[in-house]
Amino acid sequence: MASTRYFALIPAAGIGARVGAGCPKQYLPLAGKAMLLHVLETFAAAPAIAHCFLVVSAGDAYIDEVLASAPQLRTRVTVLLNGGATRHASVSNGLQAMRAQVEDADWVLVHDAARPGLTVALIDKLIAELRDDPVGGLLALPVVDTLKRGNANGRVAATVPRAGLWGAQTPQMFRYALLRRALEEVAEVTDEASAIEALGLAPRLVEGSVRNFKVTLPQDIPLAELLLKGLS
Repeated sequence: MASTRYFALIPAAGIGARVGAGCPKQYLPLAGKAMLLHVLETFAAAPAIAHCFLVVSAGDAYIDEVLASAPQLRTRVTVLLNGGATRHASVSNGLQAMRAQVEDADWVLVHDAARPGLTVALIDKLIAELRDDPVGGLLALPVVDTLKRGNANGRVAATVPRAGLWGAQTPQMFRYALLRRALEEVAEVTDEASAIEALGLAPRLVEGSVRNFKVTLPQDIPLAELLLKGLS
């Protein structure tokens, strides 16, 4: 497997409605540049990544301007204008579009456009721990908070044991052929690992970082900006 390559696939066709911004959240400015640009520059800076594929909607009105501000990415990023209505659809469409450039045994690292705190070190760690794995896996963090299950009245119904629980992050890394088959055979899932699990396989958990959190709510934006400024 010495010639096996690693490709990034970033689904970025969502609108990020929960953030409540005037544009899709992946284009919000953070620490002087669009959130998505932090992600693209991180993958472009990772020597192990052969190429990055970015999936956006056909009517995306922002991506051209974002990439024009970063000409160094021209040879490292291919924009695919075939984003779907869901993450599942966007990743599936992306995998289909990149088929001609990727071998079945190559690895694909699927990453959220709204996780701008990813670092090259985390990419390298994920690849180092999974390059010989028969299944693949994902970055994740052990759950440390006490978990409560609520009832319909907004009161505690039960305390959920946290032993063995992890919060999934991205990238999620699987071989091209396996990931494509999983997404073709499994209905809508919230992440790629869930599709792999539905095939009866067990992805490996690789400890990630709190910096690699997903920007989802308005209050996440200043925290992401603070962390990004700390990384610079």
